[in-house]
Amino acid sequence: MTATTVVRRAVVDPAPLTATAARHLHAEWTKLRTVPGTWWLLCVAVLVMAGVGAGTVSSVSAEHCQSAAACHEDTVKLSLTGIWLGQAVAAVLGALAMTAEFGTGTVLATFTAMPRRSGVLAAKAVVLAGLTAVAGTAGVLLSLLAGRLILPGNGFTEAAGYPPASLADGPTLRAAAGTVLIMVLVSLLALGLAAMLRDTAGTLTAALALLYLAPLFKTAIPDDRWVHRLDRWAPMPAALSIQATKDLDRLAIAPWPGLGVLAIYAGAALAAGAVVLHARDV
Repeated sequence: MTATTVVRRAVVDPAPLTATAARHLHAEWTKLRTVPGTWWLLCVAVLVMAGVGAGTVSSVSAEHCQSAAACHEDTVKLSLTGIWLGQAVAAVLGALAMTAEFGTGTVLATFTAMPRRSGVLAAKAVVLAGLTAVAGTAGVLLSLLAGRLILPGNGFTEAAGYPPASLADGPTLRAAAGTVLIMVLVSLLALGLAAMLRDTAGTLTAALALLYLAPLFKTAIPDDRWVHRLDRWAPMPAALSIQATKDLDRLAIAPWPGLGVLAIYAGAALAAGAVVLHARDV
């Protein structure tokens, strides 16, 4: 074996890169799991999603319609209404995953031990996405369970055209998986903003403005064309189309492309965050 062969094998050998990635992931997992606030936030996300969903389906009744079928309610989407508050908790978790280190100054030790700042950000994103996905899945399952238990008592029975929500049903599975992905993408959006802003309050202000201002503006805009544009291109109205299981032809944007809009925002935030991390001294 010649020296040239050894050099070539060393260059293409993925083992060092794999080991580095594993160290990054282990470090970020250790940080997040040892912070008490992480587990509290994850539990709050689950409880908020399930509680708001249960409250929403409890408040809906077929008594005010000529028949339950005439209500035309999307009961799956109603059950998943908790995403409106759950996403805020995901944004807080995403922000703290980055800004907590800047606030305490421990980020200096992190960047000293792991000089590849893009690798640090990527590891944070992977660990954060995994934890958020677990919490989102638990929240979605409890929300759908609440809908199955509560809605029949309010007149939305299988005989009336409202079968119990089941993940074996394609549209319901899409809505459930899409809701989990919304939680993940929102946490990554906040992580990217935190990498840019390095301040918890500023990050949360920017993230919550991106998520909630467009739905608020819709109520004040008289022009239907602009309302339609907001529904297509604002991150949250577009992403929420993934939850629809009825009247899909009335949506401003199809379910998966709508979720893709939020993914673009999250990806852009992470990319910008990576650039800022490299550009600054600390």
